Amino acid sequence: MTIFNKTAAGSRRTRTALIFPGQGSQKTGMLSELAQQFEQIQQTFAEASDAVGFDLWDIAQSGERLDQTEYTQPTLLTSSIALWRLWQELGGVQPIAVAGHSLGEYSALVAAGALSLADGVRLVHLRGQLMQRAVPQGAGAMAAILGLADAHVQALCQDVSEKSGEVVDPANYNAPGQVVVAGQTAAVQTLSAKAKEAGGKVISLPVSVPSHCRLMQPAADALAEVLSQTAIHMPDIPVIQNAHAIVEPDLEHLKSALLSQLYRPVCWTQTSVTLKALGVTQLVECGPGNVLSNLAKRMPESIICYPIDMRSRMDDALTHIAVAEGKLA
Repeated sequence: MTIFNKTAAGSRRTRTALIFPGQGSQKTGMLSELAQQFEQIQQTFAEASDAVGFDLWDIAQSGERLDQTEYTQPTLLTSSIALWRLWQELGGVQPIAVAGHSLGEYSALVAAGALSLADGVRLVHLRGQLMQRAVPQGAGAMAAILGLADAHVQALCQDVSEKSGEVVDPANYNAPGQVVVAGQTAAVQTLSAKAKEAGGKVISLPVSVPSHCRLMQPAADALAEVLSQTAIHMPDIPVIQNAHAIVEPDLEHLKSALLSQLYRPVCWTQTSVTLKALGVTQLVECGPGNVLSNLAKRMPESIICYPIDMRSRMDDALTHIAVAEGKLA
């Protein structure tokens, strides 16, 4: 594997951003190949495991409890930070900005120096617990609506909510023509039927909690108290946060956006626009799998995105981005 000069990689403003995935990217055995070749991977997992008091590497490799939100979240964050650290160790370019999808926002904040890894994994472990407590098992649902305009899905959510008295909200604006909705199970089912009637395609998502909708307000209220006691700093690298798809101007707004993303939609389509406006021409997906890389292809002005969760992918990303940044002929 090529290791690039770290000094040269960080010597000027780049056109590369790193993005961090959220729940849904986890898979049993993730990062096992890289862990066999680089001590950095398991060292990061050991550090994070000490912070939360259980073995995150075992969860990642065995799959046991990996589908439980309170364990999924710290395991995924640790995977992302292990890859971020390996990217740095191998001389990958310093990004112009970072962003994370949902849970990935916490990974981005750790990578940018706003949160320590220990505080990050403890926060998302608690976040997962609070989200699960906010809505009883089976009472909430999520579904991806494909092929309808964002405004159409918004109107359907409002119509179903008003007529049923139940909650269903846009939860993720993932890409043009792809909106995830979340809310109470019956309301999501009603909306799904209406979306199909309108010509959309519906994919029910296998989740235990309805994220990023009004039902998560109690979770945000409970997390606020813990967040107020956690050491958070302004990031060393600009972080585009989910709630408003901007780089928040100060610590007060950063914390507020971190809480509101629990019950507000993930503005990922808008985040891509913000990245483009910052001059980003290539992305690195810093987490297991390639969910965000696939979403990048659906954007109107697509930015090429490189996943790095396997050796071949890491090699490919290091080489292509070094060429794009003028560091390798």
